[in-house]
Amino acid sequence: MLTFVDLFCGGGFGARGAVRGGGIPLLGLDAWPLATKTYQANFPQAHIITEKIENVNIKELSKKYKPDVLLTSPECTSHSIARGSKPGSESSRETAIGIVPWIKSMGPRWVIVENVNRMKMWDRHNELVRSIEGLGYTVSDLYLNSADFGSAQARKRMFLVCDRQGSIVTKDDLLMNNKNPPMSASDIIDWNGDHQSDILYKKGRATATLERAERAILALGKNIPFIIVYYGSDYAGGWQTLNAPLRTITTIDRFGLVTWREEVPYLRMLQPNELTKAMGGGNEHTLPYGSRREKIKLCGNGVCSDVMTSIFNWITEQQAN
Repeated sequence: MLTFVDLFCGGGFGARGAVRGGGIPLLGLDAWPLATKTYQANFPQAHIITEKIENVNIKELSKKYKPDVLLTSPECTSHSIARGSKPGSESSRETAIGIVPWIKSMGPRWVIVENVNRMKMWDRHNELVRSIEGLGYTVSDLYLNSADFGSAQARKRMFLVCDRQGSIVTKDDLLMNNKNPPMSASDIIDWNGDHQSDILYKKGRATATLERAERAILALGKNIPFIIVYYGSDYAGGWQTLNAPLRTITTIDRFGLVTWREEVPYLRMLQPNELTKAMGGGNEHTLPYGSRREKIKLCGNGVCSDVMTSIFNWITEQQAN
């Protein structure tokens, strides 16, 4: 079994995938109390620290924890395309460089770094890779879409998979370790749940919302459910069918489900339990704390479980060789 320490652990979606791939969480660290509380609820055997990584005594922790894998997902808001044209915070982006002392001190065989793909546009990305290589690791720099690994979400992310013994992994290698069938948005909808829907054409409904819906109805016809996609850069008319994976889950409410009753369209937002499934959490990962908005933020900040499972499955194979 592979032991791992989880930096920027969030609500534990990445850890969920790691556990499915044979991992054992030793330590989860995050600065957001709700995230660590959620992580603890899902992985009660792990030690939890609620703190920024720069405020933690790494040397003391390294005496206690010697993980096989250091799993990291540095803060990504300064790289994300969801920011639009907003300038990024250099101090936020430098959390990625902040993982280097942890690698040096803990000395795991494996290091995994997950982030949005735009991180590669950061002028210190190559510095991060060189720093990890300078510690004796071979770095596989990958661009992975969670939908290819059986997620009901098209979440495209950068992964650095680093091995101190020189192994190189490709996307095809990881896909060979994927055992999940393809999923679509329809697979994560709670069709039997008692969720409040409102008539689409109710008084006060935003014009932009109605325009999205009307484009979908024009394309699909009546009595066919679909998803309205809010916010972000959307070049597909602001809607999507249910037979494709969801677009990327963000930290804000983004997806509205349109259903029909006697040819009348109704609209409701997707719920945290549905988004949890789209993150790969299945029925076993829980979000027992926080408001609805906070639970959505936990999902949007998470690492897709299905991708992490394939990475850990591949690492397990390498360990056995």
